[in-house]
Amino acid sequence: MDIEGSVVVVTGGAVRLGRALALGLAKRGARLAIHYNSSAGPAQAVVSQIEQAGGEAFAVQADLSQPRQAPAVIQRSAERFGRVDGLSNSAAIFEPGNWSDTTEENWDKHFAVNLKSPFFLSQAFAEHVGRARRGHIVNIADWRGVRPGADHVAYTLTKAALVAMTKALALALAPNIQVNAVAPGLILPPPGKDREYLSELAKTVPAQRVGSSEEVTKTVIYLLESDFVTGDLIFVTGGQHL
Repeated sequence: MDIEGSVVVVTGGAVRLGRALALGLAKRGARLAIHYNSSAGPAQAVVSQIEQAGGEAFAVQADLSQPRQAPAVIQRSAERFGRVDGLSNSAAIFEPGNWSDTTEENWDKHFAVNLKSPFFLSQAFAEHVGRARRGHIVNIADWRGVRPGADHVAYTLTKAALVAMTKALALALAPNIQVNAVAPGLILPPPGKDREYLSELAKTVPAQRVGSSEEVTKTVIYLLESDFVTGDLIFVTGGQHL
């Protein structure tokens, strides 16, 4: 896919990694649909930043804890731009919960935002693209999805399922829609933590450093531009997943 002139939906595109992805794609000439839930101000700030740089973007709201709202993101983006070429399922929640204290509410919320909504977004995207055009889906996974621990149980299980879903959709939507995933490592500190927290963890990583949002963005762009790679999971972890 040629990034320049393409239309890409980035869920969670108002903040954190989603914001970096949106801005990176805009620099390459993509037209962006910036999905947000409650971050209306940051979403509009991203749109304004893209427009001031000569790009094109708009913000689209949906509460992905209510998966029935997910397909409307694709519909509204298509109405705005005339088509959608790419989907980055970036929105996610990361809340604590181990094997003894995970609640049903914690479980259901993680699965709704991190797994069900990406599935129904992908379903709506595939229906929009049809079989006559090409399209790309890139899911933002996590290395924990292939090396789960005992903490953040619901989150980890959703990411493991997202990796499996990536492979299943790559088969189901072939040959014209490619589906891949990226597993970031030490890129941004989790809520409540700072860069010093990441720097300490980086001492245990083979690369001995913290990664950057730009490195994840480059990987996503590579997958969007590829006309052959599908069903793959690329780690951007500095070797942390090892």
